[in-house]
Amino acid sequence: MTVRHFLSTQDYSRAEIDALLEQAAAFKRSPQGQQLAGKSIALMFFNPSMRTRTSFELGAFQLGGHAIVLSPGKDAWPIEFEVGSVMDGDTEEHIAEVARVLSRYVDLIAVRAFPKFVDWSVDRQDKVLNAFARYATVPVINLETITHPCQELAHALALKEHLGDLQNKKYVLTWTYHPKPLNTAVANSALLIATKMGMDVTLLCPTPEYILDERYMEFARTNARENGGSLQVSHDIESAYSGAHVIYAKSWGAIPYFGRWDEEKAIRDANKHFIVDEAKMALTDNGLFSHCLPLRRNVKATDAVMDSPACIAIDEAENRLHVQKAVMASLISQPGTTSGLGF
Repeated sequence: MTVRHFLSTQDYSRAEIDALLEQAAAFKRSPQGQQLAGKSIALMFFNPSMRTRTSFELGAFQLGGHAIVLSPGKDAWPIEFEVGSVMDGDTEEHIAEVARVLSRYVDLIAVRAFPKFVDWSVDRQDKVLNAFARYATVPVINLETITHPCQELAHALALKEHLGDLQNKKYVLTWTYHPKPLNTAVANSALLIATKMGMDVTLLCPTPEYILDERYMEFARTNARENGGSLQVSHDIESAYSGAHVIYAKSWGAIPYFGRWDEEKAIRDANKHFIVDEAKMALTDNGLFSHCLPLRRNVKATDAVMDSPACIAIDEAENRLHVQKAVMASLISQPGTTSGLGF
């Protein structure tokens, strides 16, 4: 029997996304449940976490389940992901065993594994997440790899709470400066969910080098066509902000310079003026502002913006808890998702 995973919202229809958001809203109104009673989830963290770990552990508890947190290479054995590798290095066990053994113990597996930031042609394959999905016999959840689908749902729920119907609302995904080149995961995901919800989306970035991977641009174009929205790219701050209903800020490194970040740094440093400030927000149509967090104040956005009534970043962060409960409850209700130990 084929097990369904939650790896990307592109694998889910608009109707299925709406159903998850409705369930999340219900959990927000009534937090406790028994959907995971007697069930367990392994949370595999290859990278640090605050909101993701807290919200998943708490979410499992509130639904009657139990979460086990593992950090391979720290409190669990280092894992090998290459097929056919000769394991004479630092890794101690192969994902083929790890995923199948965990599937005998737990009912869900969730994975957080950031790119290595050396070679995008390798990182874009999402090998860690896809290897878990390949070998696991229980549902696998993406906790953030090269996309962040749980953040997408939390973002969409916050927007619906504040704006109601999102159809054709003007949505700006704006690049912002950061002293380090960051993952494109949240930017990829923001593009996917905003177009999936039928919004009129503008990707605002300093230069063409900061346009996102073509895979996600094409997904977004498809979403826009199918859901009655639109997608455009802009490098002009004033026209992008003008009349916007939503400003979503994120920093990311330019993909053409992936692994050669010293060459990219000069471009990044020249565009600190992309910070979200009061003057830019004044161009919007009483627009909302949000960010996935963590956010460096007065680098990505000013104190005035973060502390204004327009900022819904805290609402979005809270919604991580509710949407993840909806995802877990949905996946655990699939036929064939009971672990191999018969829990």
